[in-house]
Amino acid sequence: MRKSSIGNRLLAATAIIGCLTGAVFAEPATPRPEALKPYTERPITDDIMYFVMPDRFANGDESNDRGGMEGSAIDHGFDPSHKGFYHGGDLKGLTEKLDYLADMGVSAIWLTPIFKNKPTQGNVENVTAAYHGYWITDFTQIDPHLGTNDDLKAFVAAAHARNMKVIFDIITNHTADVIKYQECLPEDELKADGNVPLCDYRSKADYPYTTIGKADGAPINDGFMGDEPAQQTTENFAKLTNQNFAYTPYIPEGEQNVKVPSWLNDIRYYHNRGDSEWKGESSLYGDFSGLDDLFTEHPYVTQGFIDIYKFWISEFKIDGFRIDTVRHVNDSFWQTFAPAIVDHAKAEGISQFYVFGEVYDGNPEHLSHFTRVAKLPAVLDFGFQWQARQVIADGKAPALLKEFYAHDHLYDTAWSSASILPTFLGNHDMGRIGRFIVTADNTNPAEALDRSKLAHALMYLTRGVPVVYYGDEQGFTGDGHDQDAREDMFPSKVAVYNDNQAIGSTVTPEADNFDPSHPLYTSLTELASFRMKHGAVRGGEQKVLFADDKPGIFAIERSSGSEALVIVFNTSSSKAKAKIEIAAPLCWVGGAKASLSTNGTTTTVSMPPLSWSAHSLNGCTNE
Repeated sequence: MRKSSIGNRLLAATAIIGCLTGAVFAEPATPRPEALKPYTERPITDDIMYFVMPDRFANGDESNDRGGMEGSAIDHGFDPSHKGFYHGGDLKGLTEKLDYLADMGVSAIWLTPIFKNKPTQGNVENVTAAYHGYWITDFTQIDPHLGTNDDLKAFVAAAHARNMKVIFDIITNHTADVIKYQECLPEDELKADGNVPLCDYRSKADYPYTTIGKADGAPINDGFMGDEPAQQTTENFAKLTNQNFAYTPYIPEGEQNVKVPSWLNDIRYYHNRGDSEWKGESSLYGDFSGLDDLFTEHPYVTQGFIDIYKFWISEFKIDGFRIDTVRHVNDSFWQTFAPAIVDHAKAEGISQFYVFGEVYDGNPEHLSHFTRVAKLPAVLDFGFQWQARQVIADGKAPALLKEFYAHDHLYDTAWSSASILPTFLGNHDMGRIGRFIVTADNTNPAEALDRSKLAHALMYLTRGVPVVYYGDEQGFTGDGHDQDAREDMFPSKVAVYNDNQAIGSTVTPEADNFDPSHPLYTSLTELASFRMKHGAVRGGEQKVLFADDKPGIFAIERSSGSEALVIVFNTSSSKAKAKIEIAAPLCWVGGAKASLSTNGTTTTVSMPPLSWSAHSLNGCTNE
């Protein structure tokens, strides 16, 4: 085990003094994941995840910047000065920076998709590259811009050697945009440098599977009974032989065999109904902004993707999957796919394999559908993100958090609970928590830093699995969402990134941004140390004790086994106090020093501005 050099990144005090009894507590251990249970045995609630876009993190091998391709940026996709093209980050670079992450307490790394992509897509006036990884053509190899399958094996081995998990971002909803429609873009009008229009969605009611064109068209696909769950059998789909029920799909010359495995080149396995309108039926059957929408109701497609992702588990011994665009795939697919994947991982000796889906919705009733009905173990907690943003960045009342957590029971199943949901503050689609904070009214630089620290403390100390979006620990803010929230950690050449002002630093993305002395990196290291020391804030139960109806106090109890903690947050930029119904003596164990006074069954707590404080209910004993 490498001795950690975190030094001043431990809690600032060399001892924690019990506020009521004067008891002295030992300095927390380094938060490096080597001190946790082995990754093969560790429950996900013990982990801190780091969500990283490899292309924007670290460039360990400049020879693969163009993915081994010739031509211009339109051909290979590499242009480090353009926010929408490849910038050169790769798996070797990420491997070289593992200690930077381990020293911060990161124990699980979630990568955006790293499979081989179509290098560039889009019309001539807005072409961009697949640096993000969501335009896959080959599901069996690593994108050459990021390295090789051997580089991936080296990365996984290096992470596991540090007791860190590796989680892949995977896709089953769509592939890269290859298939075109004669009615929308005739094949004889297709040009390599021409525009490709979006095509109107054609519904199953207006364009049924059993006629050509509209419902009154010539009969086809005799005996096909539709694609509802009861009809999702091999025998039924064998009767769906003619694909011209809505459009006449075709694959352009030269791209007939571009997808791997080869079955992905067969138009039978796609919906071919035009582009999604992002509502109703089209949300499940429509192309995702032109991306080829897979016929996931087809049993061959279901089994095909189970086989694809079993391969990655068996071959690379990875530790989990984040699944993209879950809401755009039918429930019956997930009901088969998720258990099959988890069972296969267990058979491979990966008993704690973690699966969670992306459902871009902040309503717990909508989100929990995908755990209760679709049977996914977990979903990204967009609900937490929305409430944390409102309370911390926008200055709304913490009563919103109380109302939000009251819905946690919706996730309770034999395979899921709110405790295993990944919680996050921002991401590559919606933008960064730093952006939400600095664009709020009346936020000065010092307050912005305090709010960012408090937002991360809320994420680390409340129920769920905290996810840090890469660069947030360096105070990145970005200019907005999507491409504007995907800055380089290594020196950037993108002008619209390089004029950004970070929180807690005068350094911009134009410089190298792997500073372990940054105040946010330091703060996250301290929070990781606290989580490591206190099991109650990892997988423990959570109870809301108090939530102010204005910016101010939010208090919870976290308990696990014999340990119980009261954690208090002050979301106001002024001092705040509250009376909490709890009578047991409280002993300070972390965070800011709060002023406490107990009278009967009530404790009055007074907190500094924008701070958190943790107190033990187990008495103050030397450790």
